[in-house]
Amino acid sequence: MAFILVFTVAFLVSLLVTPLAGRLSMRWDLLARPGGRRRHKGAVPKLGGLPVFGGFIAGGALALAIWLWWLPRESGGFTPEDLQLLKGVALGSLVMFAGGLLDDRWELPPLALFLIQFLAFAVAMNYEVFIERFTNPLTLEEVELLGPLVFLFTLLWIVGMVNTVNFLDGLDGLATGVGAIAAIMFALHGMELEQTLVAAFPLALAGALLGFLPFNFAPARIFLGSAGAYFLGYGLATMSILSPAKIATALLVLAVPIMDVAWQILDRLRRGQSPFRGDRGHLHFRLSDFGLPTRRIVIGYYVVAISFGLIALLAPRPLIKLIMLLLLSAIVMLIMAWLTWRAGRGAGTRSRPAIEDEQGSHSHGG
Repeated sequence: MAFILVFTVAFLVSLLVTPLAGRLSMRWDLLARPGGRRRHKGAVPKLGGLPVFGGFIAGGALALAIWLWWLPRESGGFTPEDLQLLKGVALGSLVMFAGGLLDDRWELPPLALFLIQFLAFAVAMNYEVFIERFTNPLTLEEVELLGPLVFLFTLLWIVGMVNTVNFLDGLDGLATGVGAIAAIMFALHGMELEQTLVAAFPLALAGALLGFLPFNFAPARIFLGSAGAYFLGYGLATMSILSPAKIATALLVLAVPIMDVAWQILDRLRRGQSPFRGDRGHLHFRLSDFGLPTRRIVIGYYVVAISFGLIALLAPRPLIKLIMLLLLSAIVMLIMAWLTWRAGRGAGTRSRPAIEDEQGSHSHGG
């Protein structure tokens, strides 16, 4: 019952606040206008991060109230360490949301955006939300990282996830739906480990995203914007650290966008371009330019995310997860190689800063 309440409150807050956010976005001129790689029609509000963040905070606050004050102490479900970690998730999410709002308003330069991401990473580290150990899938032995490696792995994971979600946010409903699927998988994983309070937070995020999705699915009436994309990326990155083996779940659910970003970075370096200068080279853009309908592409991403998320939850051994991850990564790389070869036979695309490449950062590809 507690999980249902948390999900429902987050869902309803997001669902009810989204129309208000759309009106505020119009009044404050926070709009994504077509042009360049922006393929949507007309000016679209981009303050969608507000209802998603609001729904998450409402659901998370209710979860804390239920577990701290209403549920019997002997029921367990959390530890003092869990509360410390969740505080880091919440405060870092606030930093990313606020920084994204500034970007939505003034279109900050890339350096300023990376500084905001680093600040949120520092918040996570301060509250001990970091990657300290993992299980070797080949030997099943636990590997403990040394101090500098903890810092480096956590920085790469958080900043990488934030930008992966931002790049993913290029078609109507894509990042919102895939993010909701990942959050649900995290919640199920936490329930399985009896970390019930930890499980309630990704469930709140899923509820907020699904409350927003009807307005964001193609044809979108409102976009996540930078505030929503950066907050979502940070939330998924940090909540995947809170339970053992949850990073493996995140890697499988988000394998396609992660490998897409990796390919784009390598391909831009190969062509002598900055990896931070973008084009319509991301997989979802290429499939769209290939002629596939937006809804079909987005639903295809959903199916892959759900399928591999279930593999992550149900696979009996880490080695199976690793094999499936390598297999999916190889498939994505082959598809990207073929699409790159095909695009090379036609006219090249113009480049602009990658920070303006996606719906989440001033533009939209749907």
